[in-house]
Amino acid sequence: MRLLLLEDDARIAEPTRDALSEAGYDVTWVQTGDDALEAAVMGDFPLAVLDVMVPGELDGFAVAGEMREAGLDTAILFLTARTEVEDRVRGLDIGGDAYLTKPFAMPELLATLRALTRRERGQSAPVLQFAQGRGTLDTVARTVTWDGEEVAVTGREYALLEALTLSPDRWFTREDLLDRVWGAEFDGEARIVDVYVRYVRRKLAPEAIRSERGRGYRVEA
Repeated sequence: MRLLLLEDDARIAEPTRDALSEAGYDVTWVQTGDDALEAAVMGDFPLAVLDVMVPGELDGFAVAGEMREAGLDTAILFLTARTEVEDRVRGLDIGGDAYLTKPFAMPELLATLRALTRRERGQSAPVLQFAQGRGTLDTVARTVTWDGEEVAVTGREYALLEALTLSPDRWFTREDLLDRVWGAEFDGEARIVDVYVRYVRRKLAPEAIRSERGRGYRVEA
């Protein structure tokens, strides 16, 4: 699948491009908003990953707006260091489909792109449920609700919940979750998984994530 990547920082863009290519995407990398818009109009990109703060007359938000004005239905993911709620709202309102903040984990980026692709192809609903419907994940907006109330979670907490919820009732070891959420390159302690499980339980409920010695963690369908 063809993917347009707008990122002016080569230190971020090059490893991101390489990881996306390894995941099967045909990546076109540009460094300015002007080049991104030209590529988007001239090419056929089902997906676009746009940084917001880039050189040129057009920032990432403006590129997305121009793409929508041109009638392009490309699925747009904003990947940016701008973390304010106002920026997130602006990005989604202007035509973005998802919003991911830097620093980010590559598994989280890939999972978001898979969710966008599933939605575009109509393969599954963008909302996942767990804990017998008490919890939901919107895989496009990347939001979590519990008992009908939206709960603020970090990107890593969301990625942990998504990894579990995509395969409900399956037991995941620490190593499984490290690979899916932190990535194969992570060289820290495996018990970081336990720490994030505690974070999620505090925000939702102790029963949101089940655990069993010798088996690991799971969520109930």
